[in-house]
Amino acid sequence: MSASDKLTVLQVIPSLEAGGAERATVDISVALIKAGHEAIVVSKGGYLQAELQAKHARHIRHDVASKNLFRMLFNAFFLAYIIIKEEVDVIHARSRAPAWSALWASRMTGIPFITTFHAAYKGSFFLKKWYNSVMTKSDRIIAISEFIARHIKKNYGVNASRITVIPRGIDMGVYDAASISDERKQKLLNSWNNKAGVPVMIMPGRLSPIKGHELVLDALSTLKQHPFICVFIGPDQGRSKYSERLRGLVEEYGLKDKIMWMDGGDVPAAYSLAQLVLSPSQVAEGFGRVPVEAQAMGVPVIATALGATDETIMDGQTGWLVPPGDAQALSNAILKCLLLSADERAVMSKRAKDYVHGKFQLQHMCAATLQVYAEIVK
Repeated sequence: MSASDKLTVLQVIPSLEAGGAERATVDISVALIKAGHEAIVVSKGGYLQAELQAKHARHIRHDVASKNLFRMLFNAFFLAYIIIKEEVDVIHARSRAPAWSALWASRMTGIPFITTFHAAYKGSFFLKKWYNSVMTKSDRIIAISEFIARHIKKNYGVNASRITVIPRGIDMGVYDAASISDERKQKLLNSWNNKAGVPVMIMPGRLSPIKGHELVLDALSTLKQHPFICVFIGPDQGRSKYSERLRGLVEEYGLKDKIMWMDGGDVPAAYSLAQLVLSPSQVAEGFGRVPVEAQAMGVPVIATALGATDETIMDGQTGWLVPPGDAQALSNAILKCLLLSADERAVMSKRAKDYVHGKFQLQHMCAATLQVYAEIVK
């Protein structure tokens, strides 16, 4: 089948809430529609569902997230029914529980099956590793970074010929400082009560212990004599005890006037106001959108030297990598950024934008994924 032939692609994912896999699901659906193909997504829904359907992709609401064996088997028959009814050409799973159902549905119907490895799944225990291994049982495996590709080969013995590395891409039109209006910026500044032009650093990401908020507060507690505000941007997703702990640390460290909170909102505008972006995850992320988004906006970023960050950040040139759990190293990097001269900041900003524009364009990710679809149905 040539790349120009019409395809019907069924993507399966637990939900369409916040997250990299969910964002990629919508992005690929939109790319399929633009290319004249048909895109169907099965999930239990979420706030991205409206965007998906506004772009004329189809959404079928169904809970495919269950790890109950009988429910997974039921879901396999449900997906097989959809495959036959809608004449699906490719089924693409982005999470483990749905992948098992998708695998069985693929075997029932004989249609090609693709998985995307979005994370370095943990688990040395036999049953856990077997459960994770479903992501390697597809006809083609997409790895979102070289780090993930190495993880797959090392832990599952997969031949490199079955793995296609497709780095995540972002919409550079959304993450473009020039596109952010003064009104959007002022609205945020007012909400932060930052009328004095104090340097701003932001930390986008859900409130979770693995994201490194406590480490950031520890690091900032040694920099209180410097002017700054730090904005934590992200929901607690029900982790109210963790949120309360963070607020308690803010009080304990005497940072009450320097820490602001946002559940979400206009993140691109927040990037445009920031002098620094923090992404100190304490676990290895498969890719990590935040460093790329920050650099697209020309903002230096500090991230943990784990996972794929050495692929997304040029250490010392577009940002800084620090060891995990090292509050002093993080503090030193923050201070280094705050003390950059205007010329040094301008050079770093241009280098960051050039770097991510060359490597992480949304169009490149979508084109490469659609090419995999075309190849797999030949």
